[in-house]
Amino acid sequence: MLKLSRLTDYAAVVMAQIARHPEHPHAATELAEAVQLPHPTVSKTLKMLVKAGLLESRRGAQGGYSLARPASRITAIDIITAIEGPVAMTECSHAEGDCDLAATCGVADNWQRVSLGVRTLLDSVTLAHLADTSPIKLPVQLPIQSVSLAADTA
Repeated sequence: MLKLSRLTDYAAVVMAQIARHPEHPHAATELAEAVQLPHPTVSKTLKMLVKAGLLESRRGAQGGYSLARPASRITAIDIITAIEGPVAMTECSHAEGDCDLAATCGVADNWQRVSLGVRTLLDSVTLAHLADTSPIKLPVQLPIQSVSLAADTA
């Protein structure tokens, strides 16, 4: 089964909670209570999101966590990448990928197209979309038909 880790899911939940109330910084304890997750899990997630540059952290009485940029400029792929690393369907589907079968497998180009289509879709979904309680309207046709790889232009 292809699915995101629980930690990535929790990161999206925490980020959405912050996005719904961007007017003030949020303490880790407050966020854990609001989203009903264990405090250590929320703290770990917040640290990863700060490290990735998606959240800012301030210490002190008026401190807490806030979005590093507007929710409309943070995408689902940003959140996933912060927790999981690069989004790719197969080892050869991302820039740092390395595969012993790449020269003989015969499916690498198409897997790269699928990966690019998935990344493009995830890049079109913003944190503002995720934080909104109304359903997201996704494109009916994915851009995979128009994907061109570097190998196509060589």
